[in-house]
Amino acid sequence: MSMLIKIFLSFLKIGAFSFGGGYAMLPLIQREIVNSNTWITYKEFIDIIGISQMTPGPIAINSATFVGFKVSGVLGSISATLGVVSFSFILVSIANHYIVKFKQSYIMKAALAGMRPALIGLIVSVFLSMGKESYKDIKSVVIGIIILGLLLTDKLHPILVIVISGVLGIVFYGLIPI
Repeated sequence: MSMLIKIFLSFLKIGAFSFGGGYAMLPLIQREIVNSNTWITYKEFIDIIGISQMTPGPIAINSATFVGFKVSGVLGSISATLGVVSFSFILVSIANHYIVKFKQSYIMKAALAGMRPALIGLIVSVFLSMGKESYKDIKSVVIGIIILGLLLTDKLHPILVIVISGVLGIVFYGLIPI
């Protein structure tokens, strides 16, 4: 099987079995691209998540594009991106009529109520998994605490948070050895 088809099918699986948005997809993306296919390392995965946060667009699509490019260049990016969006596009196209028709249904409301806590659980699992890799020393913990403090006290724009984090990284790890 050609690499482009393998990339497409892997991201099609991610798109088909991940519900709840990009953050909920992260555990499946990690399992598929880091653990199963070993296309990238876990550290590269975390870096891609960071880059995906800085670029416009959904995290799952950005991640697919970056991974596809790393594995197989521009055609890999196209293949991964098409793979991750195809199932959702088809599902939404078909299901739109029924979702509108049954949105007030008790069963639909109950199913969605049951999915919400599971999606939060997926997001927390990604946080814990990424935290193990990201918080390796006291400097990274200090940066995390500073950013958390800023986020809890001020409603900072995500771009400003990323810029502040980058400046702190330069100060703690680059220009000024502490």
